Amino acid sequence: MSQEMNKSVVQRVLDEAFVGGNFDVLDELLTPDFVNHNVIGTGEETLSVGIEALKREMMGVHTSMSDISIEVVHLLADGDYVMTYAISTGTHTGQFFGVAGTGNPVRTPAMSIVRMVDGKMAERWNIIDLYGTLQQIGALS
Repeated sequence: MSQEMNKSVVQRVLDEAFVGGNFDVLDELLTPDFVNHNVIGTGEETLSVGIEALKREMMGVHTSMSDISIEVVHLLADGDYVMTYAISTGTHTGQFFGVAGTGNPVRTPAMSIVRMVDGKMAERWNIIDLYGTLQQIGALS
């Protein structure tokens, strides 16, 4: 697949699933054995395998944050890899990491590197500023 096509797949995941809440599109855009590496702002890494795991993660964001939007600042491709730097925004309206909805606006930057296989996302390394997000909802000072 071309680098432009790979970038368009990643953009669709962000637009249609992460922002739009159409999690079924992930069945089309990810390999069945998709591997997700998340490194949160605390330095802790979590690993999940499979499309359903990413669906659950995105659903969790949607139940805790409303009016989600995303600004893709950089979307770069090199061979089978796509890199993004994006800033998501929303309102903390539901439970997030044990904190009930506060109504606070939340702005969370994230960087991802995605490995593509045959036009589908096969693996992602994602670094998010969880610490900053928790500060914004009053969980940390």
